[in-house]
Amino acid sequence: MSRTVLIYAERRDGVLRRVALEALGAARRLAGNDGAVHAIVACSGGAADDVDALLARGADVVHVADNPALQSYTPEVYAAVLGAAMTAISPDALLLGHTAAGRELAPRLAAAHGAGHIADVTEIELSGDGTVAFVRPLYAGKAFERRSFEPGHPWIVTVRPNNLPPAEPLDAGGRSDTVTELAFSVPPLVTAVRGVVRRTAGGIDLAEADIVVSGGRGVRSAAGFEPLQALAAALGGAVGASRAACDAGYCDYALQIGQTGKVVTPQLYIACGISGAIQHLAGMSQSRTIVAINKDPDAPIFSIADYSIVGDLFEVVPLFTAEILRTRSAG
Repeated sequence: MSRTVLIYAERRDGVLRRVALEALGAARRLAGNDGAVHAIVACSGGAADDVDALLARGADVVHVADNPALQSYTPEVYAAVLGAAMTAISPDALLLGHTAAGRELAPRLAAAHGAGHIADVTEIELSGDGTVAFVRPLYAGKAFERRSFEPGHPWIVTVRPNNLPPAEPLDAGGRSDTVTELAFSVPPLVTAVRGVVRRTAGGIDLAEADIVVSGGRGVRSAAGFEPLQALAAALGGAVGASRAACDAGYCDYALQIGQTGKVVTPQLYIACGISGAIQHLAGMSQSRTIVAINKDPDAPIFSIADYSIVGDLFEVVPLFTAEILRTRSAG
């Protein structure tokens, strides 16, 4: 079955987010061989590299909305851009990343366009008869549900980062070069962004990192995160934290992972001094490989860990870091 699928190619700090390529890969599957995949890029001042990346990976048409009002994210303006794209293209489905922006925009658009909405999708199942099921986790990942849309309405789906394979580049002969300018009306602003202050521990987006090293109450102080930061740097990963560590003032809440923080699904998650409360597990239990380091052999985190180390993180983590650096220098 062929479909017309639109993706929102979300950018952050002027760079295309990886989840946009994951949404593009899903869109290519949903569209089928005879369908069409459209992408919308919202920018202020051009995004030639991102447009080229989308075309090279299978977008049939890239629609560019370039306007000074898109310099900083505001929900009213970005919803107007995506609304204009939906009106112009009339897609069967719209895919967005399950990011802060995607979670805000998707229900707005669903309500405005009479569309169905399924959020936080981690898997898409296509059957031979053309039906599609979207899989999403429930109850902190303890259960999964498969949901489908009723016919007759467009679909709006947010996909969780790091769960779907990104679109791969096509051969030069298979790519498109179609780029259009999307016209939209800037609505009266309800929200005005005067400035953005980012409080993070590094340049890697925690939600999209392949490797995350997290600390809990067991780090004992802000200085206790230094060995974790060294390990993350050696692995090329990001640093996260449990709510207990944030509440204790050891780190900023921007690093919090859990039910009231960020949800991460990296290839490797290293939990250091984290007991494993259910609220924290809700944010990381879907990680591909989990390594837990804790002095308490009865810590709940060990029940979901693929590899468990009973020991002092201040002894174990530096050994990890030294071995990784030694291996890299030797190789």
